[in-house]
Amino acid sequence: MIRLSIPARQALSKLTLPVLVVAAFGLMLLGKADTVIAERARMALNDALGPIYAVLAEPLGAVNASIAEAGNLMHLRSENARLRQENEYLRRWQTIALALDAENARLKGSLNWIPDPPANFVTARVVADAGGVYARAALLAVGPNHTVRKGQIALDERGLIGRVTEVGARTARVLLITDLNSRIPVTMETSRARAILVGTNGARPRLLYWPEGVQPREGERIVTSAEANAFPANLLIGTVHFSQSGVPEVEPFALLQRLEIVRIFDYGMGGVTAPEAPQKSTPGRH
Repeated sequence: MIRLSIPARQALSKLTLPVLVVAAFGLMLLGKADTVIAERARMALNDALGPIYAVLAEPLGAVNASIAEAGNLMHLRSENARLRQENEYLRRWQTIALALDAENARLKGSLNWIPDPPANFVTARVVADAGGVYARAALLAVGPNHTVRKGQIALDERGLIGRVTEVGARTARVLLITDLNSRIPVTMETSRARAILVGTNGARPRLLYWPEGVQPREGERIVTSAEANAFPANLLIGTVHFSQSGVPEVEPFALLQRLEIVRIFDYGMGGVTAPEAPQKSTPGRH
């Protein structure tokens, strides 16, 4: 065994760090100079470690699946508890609704109430979300020999969509309630106060012109009003939500962003017609 003197050992210890630094730089330069060699070395290492990763992946996957299953079971328990509470809540409301329905039938019978005739409707498919001169409109394919007329009312399975503004031989255009040109007389369901629903070209129309002394409430339902014989009363529109600036807006019930099938109703309304398409200005005229 070779014994080194103390000065020699001290010299070697001082050289260790510079040698390692030089070796590191050499490896870096080698990797930069010949990327193919570096890539092959990495792939050889991956190939060598691949079977080990595969062996370790199976038990780790089983552990992760067990943890996820336990989490799902806990979620199902909480979900079942929530659904039981909702079912109990709905049963109570069902009892109230049945009692009110029976009372309503008795009152109508005593008043000799004549119900409104059922409205005729046709079903059409939305073929385009927007176009023409309106920012928020839907183009419907109604087929030949249709009975759709301008001013008829369009709804989906949730609520009011808008009114028919243009009718062609095979298509019809519906002005959505969110369009800037839309004006709809509405009623606040809780206070029964009247207002006007005005489109903003955004996701939510706004409430305007409600009576003095009445304030829309957060979450209050908004329905159509029979004012001016433009809409039948009590068609569902949406609920009140206040914006960050305190403006009362209406979150529509209708899925206006995902319209597919639309029903067009003929309620026989002869009041205010749907707005005319805005005319584009002609250059040179003032």
